Amino acid sequence: MTTWNLSGTKHHMFICNGGSCMKQQGEEVTQAIREEIKLRSADSLIHTTRTKCNGRCENACVVMIYPQGVWYQNVTPELAKRIVSEHVLGGRPQEEHLLYTYRNELVPAHEKAAEGKQK
Repeated sequence: MTTWNLSGTKHHMFICNGGSCMKQQGEEVTQAIREEIKLRSADSLIHTTRTKCNGRCENACVVMIYPQGVWYQNVTPELAKRIVSEHVLGGRPQEEHLLYTYRNELVPAHEKAAEGKQK
């Protein structure tokens, strides 16, 4: 297995590849994100990781960006490319698709979107 040099990494994108997200284009979202990163020559700035289920199946496909602590819901391949170019690299979040944001603690971006079972 490859060990990447992550010393220049500024952003880490986690792409849910759990069952529900895969049914909602999780593989296509993963590939779109990685293609956009490559297109923008941002490989040294943005690292991606496929995850298993993140517990937000009703919001599939889910993408999380750290260290910002932003969670996106209902991500499509087209939205995935905009998230990379406009949010991660451009600093302009795609507000209508935010699920959670980080403001000293992980808080719902929209009250309804964050409902779920207590852990």
